[in-house]
Amino acid sequence: MSIKSSVASVTAGKLEPENTTAHRPNAGPGLWTGVEPRHYKQEGSAPFRTVSRQVLFADPQLAAQLRYFEVQPGGYTTLERHQHMHAVMVLHGGGRALVGEELLELAQHDLITVPPLTWHQFRARKDAPLGFLCMVNTDRDRPQLPGPEELDAMLSNPKLAAFLQEQSA
Repeated sequence: MSIKSSVASVTAGKLEPENTTAHRPNAGPGLWTGVEPRHYKQEGSAPFRTVSRQVLFADPQLAAQLRYFEVQPGGYTTLERHQHMHAVMVLHGGGRALVGEELLELAQHDLITVPPLTWHQFRARKDAPLGFLCMVNTDRDRPQLPGPEELDAMLSNPKLAAFLQEQSA
């Protein structure tokens, strides 16, 4: 019996279909054999531009999910917060991130912690995509978008206002 079939028989019914093998070889930048690229979110559900995601590991025994996001040049994720924490590692490219009231310059292999209930957004540079891993709890809440009061509070900080206004430029 191969290791692949042994792992599949031991974990039958516990993993998402793309996560049932012990080895998923790299299939090119930001791609893995047997891992389906998905839409980041449903169009119109929240503001974002040119982002895709892949679920790399989602075994309930881990109590965490490891995802890969790719933000195309000039693209950005949704400005949002959650009750759960994020652990992020930049795999390639660069860009900027808003985490709370901090603006971070991102480079390959940077590690970013997004604490619970912290506003955050990731943006790719205009000349290259930004690819990053993001680990979150398997059981987690839905994203919260800023309301008018939260947005006004962010816009009252000139540094954050400049960052947020870049999105609409």
